[in-house]
Amino acid sequence: MAETRENRPARIVMLVDNGVNGDSRVQKTARSAAEAGWEVILIGRSPTGHPERWQLGDAEVRLVVMHSPMAKRRHEFRRHWLITPFAYPPTGVAAQRLQSVKAWKQDLKMKRALRKLKGKGPGLSVQVQGALAGLYGKWVSFRYWQLNIGQRYRGSLRSPWDQAYTWFQHKVRGHGAWRKLEPQLWDFELAYADTVDALKPDVIYANDFRMLGVGARAKVRAAVAGHKIKLIWDVHEYLPGVKPRANNRRWMGANRAHEHEYAPYADAVITVSAKLGELLKRDHHLPELPSVVLNTPSAADAAAKNAPGAPDIRSACGLGPDTPLVVYSGAAAAHRGMGVMVEALPRLAGVHTAFVVNDPTGPYLTSLKKRAAELGVADRLHVLPYVSHSEVVGFLSTATVGVIPIHHYLNHEIQLITKFFEYSHAGLPIISSDCEVMANTTLANKQGEVFKVEDVADYTRAVQAIVADPERYRAAYEAMDLDVWTWEAQAKVQDAIYRRLVLPHQRPATGAQEVDEPLAVPVGS
Repeated sequence: MAETRENRPARIVMLVDNGVNGDSRVQKTARSAAEAGWEVILIGRSPTGHPERWQLGDAEVRLVVMHSPMAKRRHEFRRHWLITPFAYPPTGVAAQRLQSVKAWKQDLKMKRALRKLKGKGPGLSVQVQGALAGLYGKWVSFRYWQLNIGQRYRGSLRSPWDQAYTWFQHKVRGHGAWRKLEPQLWDFELAYADTVDALKPDVIYANDFRMLGVGARAKVRAAVAGHKIKLIWDVHEYLPGVKPRANNRRWMGANRAHEHEYAPYADAVITVSAKLGELLKRDHHLPELPSVVLNTPSAADAAAKNAPGAPDIRSACGLGPDTPLVVYSGAAAAHRGMGVMVEALPRLAGVHTAFVVNDPTGPYLTSLKKRAAELGVADRLHVLPYVSHSEVVGFLSTATVGVIPIHHYLNHEIQLITKFFEYSHAGLPIISSDCEVMANTTLANKQGEVFKVEDVADYTRAVQAIVADPERYRAAYEAMDLDVWTWEAQAKVQDAIYRRLVLPHQRPATGAQEVDEPLAVPVGS
């Protein structure tokens, strides 16, 4: 019998606000759902400005072009008369004027040089022009400075007027205030909506807070057209606990308002920890606790760490098997605490440190390398780029210690982050900062040491303890059931949700069996 809309497995359209590459959770979610027999199309945002398509296992990836004119606010297109009355308008004319002054001065320098070659003095005309160029240059610089001052002052949206406007929008519009306070969210809607509608999904899987609104609005449009869509919301981070992604006072309140408006449209909620699930249930009055799906490596990726010829971090650093190697793997940022690892190197004779990061040449890593040079330990600091998420476990497995030095942010306190599971499957002893869940799990499992955030002496103590006897900590893994920390276990939770939401005839014949409770629980709890 030919497959029809009525008898094929449900079509799941997954939404993410990035370019898919580099987002291991999203990739594993799409791939595992497709392997279980669902029809999966993953829609993301093209980083190149051109539409793109490729296959991710049996799942299809489509990247749409997203222009973002609404990322700028109206005040950024006009000058601030009350604050900086002499500023240039923010049209780009300031840079043009500044460059023209430089060109004028350069031309005058050439004229003086030619007159000098001819044995002539500077000349009255050139002197007058030089004086005028100097005065004009000061005027241009002053107006340019005024422009920068005005943009910085309004950019943070902290002025009394801005605060009053923000308060008014929240008071009058309630959860709809984001429409005025964070209009860039419309750019995502306008980029994704037509593609989502054309695909006629049975299930929309919205990753994180920006895609929640895109999915909810698509659900409403489909209902008007007589087609029912089930919406799954996968919450990667607790929004009030993230560092705002824009440096202004409106960002957090506006995005929380957006989240509050559309959370009721979700038919199922997934998140990364039980504690985060409790916060979501409280904040959004959810009828039940969200399911927990950890961002863990796949069993195949974990097993590949012993594959002959596979890339490994020790070889990449050019180190022998007996050299102590401490590794941090993940995004590079100051609030992730990497600085303490550099500061401790002078106290750790013979120990090398490696950073496997998303941006090895970025400003933050450049500052850490400069600091290492100042401390005289640059030869023991190695900076490496990301490897494929399927290679991470094997790549890290030849290190001595895996470090999680993150600072005390709410999201860091309430979950086991990705690198925790990657280090565990790599068999690495773990050094964690004293963020609650990771610290407690590390100590309960006896798989590592905990140090006080940003405390160089305490971090040094933890490294020395593990380097002195790494096998004592590695032995803890022999008593642990790491199978529950594999993606295969997490995918069963997701598959059970898909099956619960769709009609019986829309379920694939193959795939994971339904489970009653999330399998993702800390081993040592």
